[in-house]
Amino acid sequence: MTDKELHINKIENGTVIDHIEAGQGLNVLSLLGIEGSDGESVSVIMNFGSNTVGSKDIVKVQNRELNQDELDVLSLISPNVTINIISGYEVSLKHRVQRPEYVVGVLNCPNRNCITNGKEPIDSKFDVKDEVISCEYCGAHIEDVTQHLA
Repeated sequence: MTDKELHINKIENGTVIDHIEAGQGLNVLSLLGIEGSDGESVSVIMNFGSNTVGSKDIVKVQNRELNQDELDVLSLISPNVTINIISGYEVSLKHRVQRPEYVVGVLNCPNRNCITNGKEPIDSKFDVKDEVISCEYCGAHIEDVTQHLA
């Protein structure tokens, strides 16, 4: 290893989230509820040089696989994310996240008057079309997903 190389240990089992949009790695940790106090081994690499995208973030989480809701929200934060499932230090499954047609209960509507922000027991539901994420109930648009996570 030269002085210019970065060395991050492999994980035995867990998930590597690659091709995160540069600067979004900490938002990914927040989304996953990872604060570092639960004892899981986590590596975060920010603004890592990439031949294809210029720079990217990478998150490695030992002993954790993501559920579909987490993958759906990740696709909203950074649509080019690649998920690598690691088993016995080797990649056992690799895939890109797919943007869902809609997400339920994972975002808060920015419209304070929306029925989902009232006393009614209604989960938020957002339609995802291209770059537009809009509340199904009131039509409000979300520009920055990270500010509206439930």
